[in-house]
Amino acid sequence: MSSPLSSSPVVSTQWLADHLGSDHLVILDATVFTRAAANVGPRYISGRDDYLTKGHIPGAVFADLLNVFSDPAGEFDFSRPSAELFEVAAASVGIDNGTTVVVYDAAVSQWAARIWWLFRAFGYDDVAVLDGGLTKWHAETRPFATGGVRPRVAGGFTAALRPELWVDKTFVESIVAGGADAALVCSLPPAEFAGAAGSRPRAGHIPGSISLPAAKLVDPATNAFLRGDQLAAMVAPAAAASGHLVTYCGGGIAAAAGALALIRAGNDHVSIYDGSLNEWATDATAPLSAPGV
Repeated sequence: MSSPLSSSPVVSTQWLADHLGSDHLVILDATVFTRAAANVGPRYISGRDDYLTKGHIPGAVFADLLNVFSDPAGEFDFSRPSAELFEVAAASVGIDNGTTVVVYDAAVSQWAARIWWLFRAFGYDDVAVLDGGLTKWHAETRPFATGGVRPRVAGGFTAALRPELWVDKTFVESIVAGGADAALVCSLPPAEFAGAAGSRPRAGHIPGSISLPAAKLVDPATNAFLRGDQLAAMVAPAAAASGHLVTYCGGGIAAAAGALALIRAGNDHVSIYDGSLNEWATDATAPLSAPGV
């Protein structure tokens, strides 16, 4: 089976359809749902129930991004796991270091992109996001299944840390102060970027950030990723800013979609600020820009 990453970290629905049932292929459904909750910020709900009852791509295993592929003891939702926790998470869904992984979700692929980024950050590249995710797969009336899928027996997964794929608050502070040759890219929706929406204690974006909303990185009709001139135009302001780009959002999820788009557009030096605004906005001394307020 040819690797999906021979040319891109994205695979088409046709590629996946052609390889369903392959021995060393693991398909992951990474869906998480967001529900508004008054005065307390968004509430996140696992997509497992929908996976079981409403269906999934045949053979897909559910990847619990909330509780398994994040650190449950972390300060914020979706805190990245340690290498040890990630090794356990990967093995729990049938992945070892000889597996080809394709991950999708039922949204605009931001949840899938987070899983993809985690694998990259722990040293594994044979993983790709399904172009268009579940929406496009449905629209093309491709095969579907309900009920759970037992993960294949894996030989164990060994992580190899790539710390350069993450930055911390101190590094972001150095960007804001002009002491680091890097640019900040915000993947929040435009209204949150402008400070006109959102549930965090303080609204807006980190000063100097370039807006690259995750939801605008896909075709609104099909959920397929922008490509070619459309993608180049969307990422142009960020790509022109610096050789080192740091994406962030509320909690590092949409930031992964932004990172995926930038890498697909040919930007090699991309990192994610994992604490994102969940961390930044809780510090009353950390500056925020809110031009829409």
